[in-house]
Amino acid sequence: MFYSQHRAYLGDPPEFSAKLGPTAKVGLSDGRTPIEQQTILKKTYAAFNARDVDSVLALMHSEVDWPNGWEGGRVYGREAVREYWTRQWNVLDPHVEPVGFHQDEAGRMVVEVHAIVHDREGKKLADEMIQHVYVIEDGLIRSMEIRKP
Repeated sequence: MFYSQHRAYLGDPPEFSAKLGPTAKVGLSDGRTPIEQQTILKKTYAAFNARDVDSVLALMHSEVDWPNGWEGGRVYGREAVREYWTRQWNVLDPHVEPVGFHQDEAGRMVVEVHAIVHDREGKKLADEMIQHVYVIEDGLIRSMEIRKP
């Protein structure tokens, strides 16, 4: 499996709560309904798959905490996400399609994702189901993690 071989962790990163801080709004505490959160995330996936990085970054908090699912570790902030994706897209052609949404026990939005990854020559490297788990704060993506369903 591509993501299980090419990323640092599955599940909550150890620094998750430390990065967000004790007053961070998690899940629905920012007042958005699950449908509103789904709308934000559907726009995010559509823009990512279109390689419209500016539209994706506009949906992220300026200090977003993002997993580096390819090289491992995490990146912090919009510009670090831009740099990571630029490196990734020079080598890989990932397509991530959301197929389901639900909330976890902490109120985070969990997206069931069909991930297909090709190299730049078109060879399929991965075709698997994964989960992306989001914290949305003030209508912007604050963090995401990758985990197995």
